[in-house]
Amino acid sequence: MTLDYLIIGAGPAGLQLAALMERAGHEYLVLEGSDVPGAFFTRYPRHRTLISINKPHTGTDDPELNLRLDWNSLLGDDPALLFTGYTGAYFPAADVMVRYLADFAAKSGVKVRYGARVERVSRAGDVFTVRTADEVFTARRVIVATGVSRTYRPDIEGFELAEGYDEMSVDPLDYLDQKVLIIGKGNSAFETADALMETTTVIHVAGPSPVRMAWRTHFVGHLRAVNNNFLDTYQLKSANAILDGDILRIERDGDGYLVTVRFSRADEVVKQLRYDRVLACTGFRFDPSIFDDSCRPELVIRDRFPAQTDEWESVNVPGLFFAGTVSQVRDFKKSTSGFIHGFRYAVRALFRILERRYGGSPWPATPVEPTPEAIAEAVVARVNRSSALWQQFGFLGDVVTVAGGEAAYHEEVPVDYFARAGLGPADHAFVVTLEYGPRHDQVDPFDITVSRIAQDTPGQAHDAAYLHPVVRHHSGGVVTAEHHLAENLENQWDRPDVHVKPLAAFVRRCLDS
Repeated sequence: MTLDYLIIGAGPAGLQLAALMERAGHEYLVLEGSDVPGAFFTRYPRHRTLISINKPHTGTDDPELNLRLDWNSLLGDDPALLFTGYTGAYFPAADVMVRYLADFAAKSGVKVRYGARVERVSRAGDVFTVRTADEVFTARRVIVATGVSRTYRPDIEGFELAEGYDEMSVDPLDYLDQKVLIIGKGNSAFETADALMETTTVIHVAGPSPVRMAWRTHFVGHLRAVNNNFLDTYQLKSANAILDGDILRIERDGDGYLVTVRFSRADEVVKQLRYDRVLACTGFRFDPSIFDDSCRPELVIRDRFPAQTDEWESVNVPGLFFAGTVSQVRDFKKSTSGFIHGFRYAVRALFRILERRYGGSPWPATPVEPTPEAIAEAVVARVNRSSALWQQFGFLGDVVTVAGGEAAYHEEVPVDYFARAGLGPADHAFVVTLEYGPRHDQVDPFDITVSRIAQDTPGQAHDAAYLHPVVRHHSGGVVTAEHHLAENLENQWDRPDVHVKPLAAFVRRCLDS
């Protein structure tokens, strides 16, 4: 039997998509190489603490609002399958995620074949053939949800001498009285540095790019505060250091290593430094080795990710789609598609795209009275509680279409997908997003001498740096007008004279144009 959909990988994204497929009654199957779902989390992060927040105590019983502070739950209707019921830890242990995903897989009834590691994927005509060691499957569409499973290896002479994040010891005593170089400036590098500070003599963290703090960029993949104790030791001159520059070469030097560094911001142009250990925390990349020449996806961003269309489809292999962490190429280092709290909504959007494209099902919509006041009221109600727009800021948007005297409210549509494909004939469309201001990463949140736009000031809302609603009017396939709702400390954009009436007036002007 040829399946409608074959999903490779039973991690969070694969399980999320499978649960939606199961409910819809599709012919699908998930192939998982390990014996458990979410096998990535049985090994990573190496020091076993997640950086995805978990907050059961929110002060509200609104499940939609609660998902803004629950970064680990998958989407579903069963309140027993919320991650917040598994632990109260703000930064949970990775082992809790393993247990949660196993329960989700079992209780949602998804069809997963465990111990079925995919060895080869090929394509003939419109059908894919997927081979494991023991079985052969055929499917019309393949969705790859394997994440970024291969460690990224930069082009550094002698890099093979470094111990990879995937294989290094995590026992601090194994580094007793040693001088250690960590290559990389992301969370895995600083997580490792924090774990080893007590036993090492010196740690240097090195890389060509500056350290970027998540609290400033609003990209949660940049360095998180939970991993930045090492920065304190560097700034207070407590033996450790951060090196800005390129690692040119790693060589053996007796019992240790001689590393040649070209500095970016120091007087020494090139310098050789000696270390007892060199650790490589340089991130991960997509593993394309299972694809033969008939369906090998094109790669981008230093060959770390498959190139994808606005439907999460391979740009060069029709019918090959991607879900989960690997889908972050579409909002790379801007929004949250690389993380569960982002891609759970992207997976739901992918499912709706597949339903529309292959099943002829329209995007789910709710009727709205086609008046400016009713449209404004519907928009305000959504931005005040939506978790999808909150988490996937600037990437997913709600769309209100007006056609033939009728209006409809569509939730969680990928913005670039709508711009290209639309949602059907419409005289007017209003795309609603939550967005940071264009210079938000230039604002130091701890410098109180830097002035900010006063909240609840509608005339200056377009200059706001903090997350706030933006409504854009589309007509004839182009954006004709844009309206920003004034930022608000409580994230409640419902003050009549500040938020609602100006929005209704904007909608009226657009409908009358």
